[in-house]
Amino acid sequence: MIDSYYRQVYQKTCIEPILPFFNKLSPKTITLSSCLLGLIVCPLVIFNFPWIAFLALMLSGFLDTLDGSLARYLNLVTSKGAALDIVCDRIVEFSVILGLFFVDANARAFPSLIMLGSILLCITTFLVVGIFVENQSMKSFFYSPGLIERGEAFIFFSIMILFPSTFIIAAYLFSALTFSTAIFRLWEFMKR
Repeated sequence: MIDSYYRQVYQKTCIEPILPFFNKLSPKTITLSSCLLGLIVCPLVIFNFPWIAFLALMLSGFLDTLDGSLARYLNLVTSKGAALDIVCDRIVEFSVILGLFFVDANARAFPSLIMLGSILLCITTFLVVGIFVENQSMKSFFYSPGLIERGEAFIFFSIMILFPSTFIIAAYLFSALTFSTAIFRLWEFMKR
């Protein structure tokens, strides 16, 4: 929801003014840098560097918003770039959840599995709906909004990283909202 409602304001204030400074980099480089930073979150969480993990996650998210904007700015939008972005997003999410899991594997196994399952179902509905609904936005494909989008996921991940005692509750709440997003998205699509 944050992405759907506040993206334009964020885009105009935080992204568009800095695009000229990145015109020598390729959007692919930004996407891969975002992915690498997301991968680094896993060991940082495991080895108890929560604030550095949080900063790496935030920088990864920032670069994830920058890559597509840079591609549009440089007129380099491609289906391969969009596909790479989606795959890298899932790699980052998996890496964060893996790190959170390994903090206390016995206690966190089931909630981590439920989070991964909810993300799997949510991204499946997102992509399936995107295939069958005509795109009318600046994105590479139809973007179906939901209760949980990238911004909300990063807020939940940040809470779980910075406040480990909230992990179980946050993980189940995140999963419930993510499952709800998937079900609502599919329901909306079926009503068309």
